[in-house]
Amino acid sequence: MQSMTGFGRAEHASEQIIARVEVATVNRKQADIHFSLPRELGSLEAGLRKRILTAVSRGRVNVSIHLERAGSSQEALGIHLDTARAQALDAAFEKLSASLQRPIQLSAHDFLRTPGIISFDDAGWDPEAALKAIEPALEAALEKLIQMRSAEGADLKADLLSRLQILEDHVTLIAEISPQVVTRQRELLHKRLSDAGIELDLNDERLLKEIALFAERCDISEETTRLDSHLRRFREFLDSADPAGRSLDFLCQEINREFNTIGSKANDAEIGQNVVSAKTELEKIREQVQNIE
Repeated sequence: MQSMTGFGRAEHASEQIIARVEVATVNRKQADIHFSLPRELGSLEAGLRKRILTAVSRGRVNVSIHLERAGSSQEALGIHLDTARAQALDAAFEKLSASLQRPIQLSAHDFLRTPGIISFDDAGWDPEAALKAIEPALEAALEKLIQMRSAEGADLKADLLSRLQILEDHVTLIAEISPQVVTRQRELLHKRLSDAGIELDLNDERLLKEIALFAERCDISEETTRLDSHLRRFREFLDSADPAGRSLDFLCQEINREFNTIGSKANDAEIGQNVVSAKTELEKIREQVQNIE
């Protein structure tokens, strides 16, 4: 089991290019991959995205790729100056100063902002050559990412198992209390009738009929059976090597539904208290499940 939160960084140097790759992931219901890489390498995104999806099925993935030329190849880049354009800009400012009758000074920033005065050679990244450096760095970064996500996933699993045991204890206690509810209701009903001056035998048909209707309304055996099934399935997903976040989230919804039904049907204070405590623990489980891939 893996968490959706992780980070991996790696670099690889080919003969021409040094590639540094960072991969960071955070929670997201679907896989959402964002790249930061040189514009001329946009054609590589599809292939890199496909590789990332083999390692990450859910979460927002931010991939940063930085390239440098290896060794002396950095010196091949040059700077070009258009002096005629610079002189024209200077003349324009002089004319503007004369028109406004106040001096307006040119700064280095003005020359840098004006297109065409200073230009640099295009980095000219060749996609095929760049890919040879990027792919090994990406593989290493993904490996570190998965290690971190797996370590956090193990911590999440341990926490969820402890909380799951608490839920199972509540369900066991509710199942033990449930048969006593009808008995207590029969005694309570008989006491109320006695207090009202109406004497009925405990085996009176009318009393038995009323108790039978009550027992049918508050029967929660189906709900506790389904809860047992859901909790067993929850454990199976925690032990699975496949991404289980969506399945666990769905099970949390179903478990919550069963507890709600038990709370409304049971008509018993002790069962109600256990339902409240169980739902409080379940909410903590649901929060943790949002971090699972």
